[in-house]
This record gives sequence, C-alpha cells and structure tokens, in this order.
Amino acid sequence: MTNFLSLADVTSIDALIQSGLAAKANPFADQVLGKNKTIGLIFFNSSLRTRLSTQKAAQNLGMNVMTMNVGQDSWGLEMEEGVLMNGDKAEHVREAAAVMGRYCDIIGIRAFAELKDRDKDYREQVMHQFATYAGVPIVNLESATRHPLQSLADCITIEEAKRTDRPKVVLTWLPHFKPLPQAVANSFCEWMNARAQAGKIEFVVTHPAGYELAPEFVGNAHVTHNQSEAFAGADFIYGKNWSSYTHYGQVLTQDPSWAVTMDDMNLTNNGKFMHCLPVRRNLKVSDAVLDSPQSLVIEQAANREWSAQAVLKEILKNG
Repeated sequence: MTNFLSLADVTSIDALIQSGLAAKANPFADQVLGKNKTIGLIFFNSSLRTRLSTQKAAQNLGMNVMTMNVGQDSWGLEMEEGVLMNGDKAEHVREAAAVMGRYCDIIGIRAFAELKDRDKDYREQVMHQFATYAGVPIVNLESATRHPLQSLADCITIEEAKRTDRPKVVLTWLPHFKPLPQAVANSFCEWMNARAQAGKIEFVVTHPAGYELAPEFVGNAHVTHNQSEAFAGADFIYGKNWSSYTHYGQVLTQDPSWAVTMDDMNLTNNGKFMHCLPVRRNLKVSDAVLDSPQSLVIEQAANREWSAQAVLKEILKNG
C-alpha cells in the first residue's frame, strides 16, 4: 500500500481487519516501523475521533506526530490550477503540499464536501492535489466522498461482534435538520459491498425516496424505502444521515419516523446498533438505543485506533 485514499488501495480487507485486531491485542509490537518517522495530520475540518485515534495509532507505531488546522494554524490554501491568486488564499497547494512532504514521511488529510457543486466534490480535488504534489503517502482522514478509516473500523467491529458467519448488515438513513455529506454512507457501502461479494455479509440499504446514493457506491446492495422491512432479522443496524445526491446537498425531509428507537431494534435479530459519531440524541437515535447493550458506538469508535494503526503499519512496511 502506498496511499490510502479508498478501498481501491487495499489488497485484502481480511488482512487489514486481522492486522487491526492484532494491534488491538498488542499495540506496541511494531514500534520499530515508525521509529524516526513523522506523520503530519492536516485538517481542513473539525475532528474528534479521527484526530485522536490517528495520532494515538501513529504513536503506538513509534512515529512523531504533527497536526495542523488549515486556515487557523496556516495560510488558507488555493486548490485550483492556473488561477490569479488575488483572493483570500495566500498559498497554493503546489508549494504547501511539497513542503509538507519534506517534513513528513506520511500525510493524513481531512477535507469535507462543500455540498454546493457535486461534480467538484466528487472529483476529490483536495486529496488529488496532495497526492500529486506531496511526494509521500497520503492517508484519507475523510474526504468529500469517502471515509475509509471509519469503514475499516466498522469492518473490525462487525468481525468482533458477529454471531453468524454471514450477518445481515443494514445501512439506514436518519433524520437531520441540516445537510450532511454522503462520505460515511458512500464508504460504508463500498466496503460492505466488497464484503457481500466475498460472501461475508448480506447488505441492505434503506432510506426515504430522494436519498439514493451514487450508483457506484450503492453497487449491488438491496435498496428499500421500507425501513421496517430492512430491519427485519438484521444483525447490525448502521445509522447515518446524508443529504440528497440527486438534489445535491439538499434536505428533502426530516421525517422523525426514520429515527431509530427500541421498537425498531426489536424488529432485528437482537441486532447491534452502530453509528460513526457524533450523534444527536433523540433526533437520530433514541437514548434507549444508544444506552442499551445493543449499542456498539463506543467500541466502534475505539476501533478507529486499530484501523488507523493497521493502515499506517501497511504503509510503513512498504517503505
């Protein structure tokens, strides 16, 4: 593995899952790999779990860690090529990424969708520009269209908690009052479709009409607008809000009936509830669900450390 931008950079999901579980069992076994190496964590957007878990994973591997909030700790960065830089951006990514690459052995980048121009967001301009100009491996800490470190942590969590060889995994849309990106949902679909193709899971997506995700991410998942039908017999319920892809960035409904309650969970096969966090209690998911033994949200978040460690280890091993 050179870069970790998406599932396309992964040779074996199973191997990464096992690497994450091995790191969880023995966090400091591979410190020699990161000795005298430095990772830079560059944030264009706020973060809690991603920032802390990736820093901790890098330190477990013996790495030095530097973090920077673009626009607060640094100049604003211009991403467009061939522009007259007479606006609010003081530095071009060509110079900034190249300099960061001289300071760092690996760079992690977090940059959300703007939800204004679908074509621009789905071109993944920020990740592409850093991968082009940094000259060192780039790790996606969440981009406009994907969150692969979260998806790997989700795979690790499902592997640990499953009670059957081929569990039924359901991704459900949740209500929210403001538009959110499709990145987590896209990425979860991408990874779960790969697991389903390998015969590891059964995968279902449920959402109201108008919230269809991009076809390249939905893949062969069974899609239904009937949430109760989707939940029936499920082993894992993964809740997430996303804004419309077809009516890009819009909130089409805030239907509270799509929030997950214990009545919904009672339709499942004593299923486990997952969410990437942060979660707005009683808007998206009831207190009763989040505080129940069926909730995996804390363990799922804790596994972010081990997904990051598995990825960084793979990159370090490849020099």
